[in-house]
Amino acid sequence: MYKTHTKREVSLEFQSQIPVLRPSIHSRRANLTVKFQDLYGFTVEGNVDDVNVLNEVREKVRQQGRVWWALEASKGANWYLQPQVTSIAEGIALKSSLKLSTLANAITLKRLIRKGIAAVLRPKVWFSLSGAAKKKSTVPDSYYNDLTKAVEGKVTPATRQIDHDLPRTFPGHPWLDTPEGHAALRRVLVGYSFRDSDVGYCQGLNYVAALLLLVMKTEEDAFWMLAVLLENVLVNDCYTNNLSGCHVEQRVFKDLLVKKCPRIAAHLEELEFDVSLVATEWFLCLFSKSLPSETTLRVWDVLFFEGAKVLFHVALAIFKMKEEELLLTHHVGDVINVLQKTTHHLFDPDELLTVAFDKIGSMTTNTISKQRKKQEPAVMAELDERLRRLNSLKMDEK
Repeated sequence: MYKTHTKREVSLEFQSQIPVLRPSIHSRRANLTVKFQDLYGFTVEGNVDDVNVLNEVREKVRQQGRVWWALEASKGANWYLQPQVTSIAEGIALKSSLKLSTLANAITLKRLIRKGIAAVLRPKVWFSLSGAAKKKSTVPDSYYNDLTKAVEGKVTPATRQIDHDLPRTFPGHPWLDTPEGHAALRRVLVGYSFRDSDVGYCQGLNYVAALLLLVMKTEEDAFWMLAVLLENVLVNDCYTNNLSGCHVEQRVFKDLLVKKCPRIAAHLEELEFDVSLVATEWFLCLFSKSLPSETTLRVWDVLFFEGAKVLFHVALAIFKMKEEELLLTHHVGDVINVLQKTTHHLFDPDELLTVAFDKIGSMTTNTISKQRKKQEPAVMAELDERLRRLNSLKMDEK
């Protein structure tokens, strides 16, 4: 499905896909705000310092690409498809059953992914490592085309909401905000809404699917990436009607904030600030509406390999990076402004991920799963109570 490339082809592809941004001399002198397009076509607004950061990041991406290609040349094109290690505990368990070279490959892969996957390699690596390729292989080759044809013209609450959200999904993007872009996004979202009627469609998925389309290049691959994301990577019920899974994640996040950033958590409690005011969108849209696209995709690189715990690491890191500034806030609005300004100008994914994994510290998937189970009864009780109140109001209106 994916061919190997010569060093010359790799070099040319990197040069064409990773342009160097050059603000005008007047902008450099005056440090004015500049606008430019990122690798995925989004218009970004920032100052010249932001441009310089992006150029530095892109140079690192070039270097990372060379490392990936060198490994393919020495180990084989699919070296990273050997058994994976995402934690030290798993590594120890595997030592007895795996060859040392395989274990070394897995550890190398984890480090490589945290440093970023080059844009030209991202579709191939994501599709393989996430489990999307395996999921697709379990159904006939015509599955996606048959599905889109079968649901064409059908109207459901999900399709109506999708049609409403299409023009509001990254407006102004040179491809997504066109009839062709809308049609492709609609087919992916409508197709999935029929694949999983429990999820159907939830606002937030439009942004996730749109970004997947830009990365994966084809509708079918974007569809399968969305499927593996919702069915295997993220927690169950995050996008169902009552968003119970999302409510659980928010409670777990609040607990983790207390443990990992106690000073911030105490200050926000004094201000009566509910972190879900910002974190709900982060978790539902997987940061795609909050972070610059190139930073978001670096987060997704790790998400598709290490799982949903990555969302907690990144969310905590955003608070941690602005700890001193947040401690000086006096109002809820001030907190929101600090966080929004931070996320919108977070052009250095290396800084974000270094804080997320080195300064926040270890959080295993098993630990987070235990926290979820602890929070689930309270969430379900709260949702049941909300439903009872709603039904009571409806009865009173009659």
